[in-house]
Amino acid sequence: MSANYDNSAAFYDRLSKLVFGNALINAQKYFLPQIPANSRVLIIGGGTGWILEEVTKVHSSGLHIIYVELSAKMTALSRKRSVGNNAVKFINRAIEDVYLEQPVDVIITPFLMDNYKDDALPATFKHIDKLLKPNGIWLNTDFRLTGKWWQFLLLKSMLIFFKILCGVQNWRLPNVDKQFSLLGYARKDQKSFYGDFVMTRLYKKPK
Repeated sequence: MSANYDNSAAFYDRLSKLVFGNALINAQKYFLPQIPANSRVLIIGGGTGWILEEVTKVHSSGLHIIYVELSAKMTALSRKRSVGNNAVKFINRAIEDVYLEQPVDVIITPFLMDNYKDDALPATFKHIDKLLKPNGIWLNTDFRLTGKWWQFLLLKSMLIFFKILCGVQNWRLPNVDKQFSLLGYARKDQKSFYGDFVMTRLYKKPK
């Protein structure tokens, strides 16, 4: 199960901007124009919900968005966001406990996977995979290490901070790309930010 970010809800976005500027926001926004019109979109771990307003800038109506967030305080903040004429269903629970009546066209996981240890990730990945239609797209944004010393120090500092405050269990980044490969996803495009420390990728599920 992912960590609960209730304790950081009040200052999470400000802290993010203080450390990363707009890099985390720009990374999560990068592939949003790829969302098809009138599609069903599942956002997992969307935090304070600013991403809902960015999605609405792409499609002001016609989307059916399912917003899954474990933190009740984050969910409350997300409910206040402007979503235009899109329909949004908020679900305040862990994604492992979420089952949908029909699969979605698009899945968005912003900085979700780094909450999981390698041994816990496969089961969660398979569960999320079942929620996506064949040929659907999955937008994943996360941190990555490319060998630069400052990346390791910054990552370790963040994990210690959120471990104490929010119960994050991980001490290192899991191999997310491996999980996509095991399930047959094709990596269609990618873009790095903040000195290659942040990577956003667009994957396509096999037919």
